[in-house]
Amino acid sequence: MNLCRYLPLLLLCCSGSAFAQQRPAEPKPKPMLLKNITLIDGTGAAPKKKVCLLVQEGNIAKILPATAVAPPTARVVDGTGKTVMPTLINMHGHLGLLKGNKSGPENYSQSNIISQLKKYQAYGVSQVLSLGMDRDIIFQLRDASHKGLIPGATFYTAGYGIGAQGGAPPATLADKVLRPATADEAVKAIQQLASLKVDFVKIWVDDGGGTQPKVPVEVYEAAIAEAHKQHLRVAAHVYFLEDARRLVNAGIDVLAHSIRDQEVDNAFISAMKAKGTYYIPTLSLDEYNFVYAGQPDWLNDPFFKASLEPGVWEMLISAEYKEQQQNDPAREKKMKAFATAQRNLHKLDSAGIKILLGTDSGAFPVRAQGFSEHLELQLMVEAGLTPLEAITAATRTGAQVLGIDSEYGTLQPGKTADFIVLGGDPTVDIRNTRKILEVWRGGKKMDTRLQ
Repeated sequence: MNLCRYLPLLLLCCSGSAFAQQRPAEPKPKPMLLKNITLIDGTGAAPKKKVCLLVQEGNIAKILPATAVAPPTARVVDGTGKTVMPTLINMHGHLGLLKGNKSGPENYSQSNIISQLKKYQAYGVSQVLSLGMDRDIIFQLRDASHKGLIPGATFYTAGYGIGAQGGAPPATLADKVLRPATADEAVKAIQQLASLKVDFVKIWVDDGGGTQPKVPVEVYEAAIAEAHKQHLRVAAHVYFLEDARRLVNAGIDVLAHSIRDQEVDNAFISAMKAKGTYYIPTLSLDEYNFVYAGQPDWLNDPFFKASLEPGVWEMLISAEYKEQQQNDPAREKKMKAFATAQRNLHKLDSAGIKILLGTDSGAFPVRAQGFSEHLELQLMVEAGLTPLEAITAATRTGAQVLGIDSEYGTLQPGKTADFIVLGGDPTVDIRNTRKILEVWRGGKKMDTRLQ
């Protein structure tokens, strides 16, 4: 990736110059009628069979019957046998940290972030919330992303995030994380993040299996209260039910991981309902923790392999890595945590708790950006959600939490024409979301080549 290619655009975006505001508008594309498709609109409604999608000036203009006559100026595309669904929204990802089989702040660069945004988009992910561990350049890039000045998925950021002193995430992975020790310091940390115009706040509340300090309760309570004063939503990294219970009572907006130590109880579910708390299960993260000891059925799938950083696949299939995974003393605990996470997702979804798609992809090399979001959909369905429920969590609900649902998240007249064209119906088999034929953003077909 040529860094210089994007630097002038970034400078224009950040300077607010008259020249940047007077860029000549691109010519409007001709209307396009995609005929005879199966349409999954993201609202949770059953797929619409044999319909036409009229795209005009970058938006969904109309949904018409298969017999509809195209407008005189429209380009007609035969979509027979294809399914169209909204692009995905990943509410828990990370940017810029991966390079090869290493992860850390030394990899954090404009070119690396742009490369990863292009990868997300190629896999049908149009929006990503980078949930903490970012560095200073993220804010200018975020602004450029929202103005369409850099390619790939549009992204949002929680900035640096808030953790415990000496706790998660380690400074070797995230060297900019704010670590307030008192409630007053927490308020100042939130004010600092608000001044940077973060889109979300992230708090790590976990002790790493008893090996690290946790953020004190009074610190995260003060942080949540101040974030809400600043009109910011807050997501928490959690593992334990009791931590989640306190966080929900403190007004946390999103639990950004599954509860994995024990099954949730009715009192907790009632509290989540009363507070309107959202839940991101990140099941793929938990499966990655043990699955490579065996032979997952997608290990040799080109769709998976193409999502990995160079050298990671070779590491995963090596005898040394497999033996390391098989001999992991925490393997049984990790498998049990995954099973608990599955049961809790089913229990919470059945109770009406709003579910979001998130994967924690991009934090470590084995959590492949792009593929993980499709694996997550599969695991959500295997845990008990219907395919339509999983798709809705990954589209409309994510757009609602980001506050962009007036434009994105569903394929309805007036919304932006961001969609994936698939070679199979994911309501029949959720793994059909991997049969990506085309990705469209704003009514334009994207170049999904990764090189």
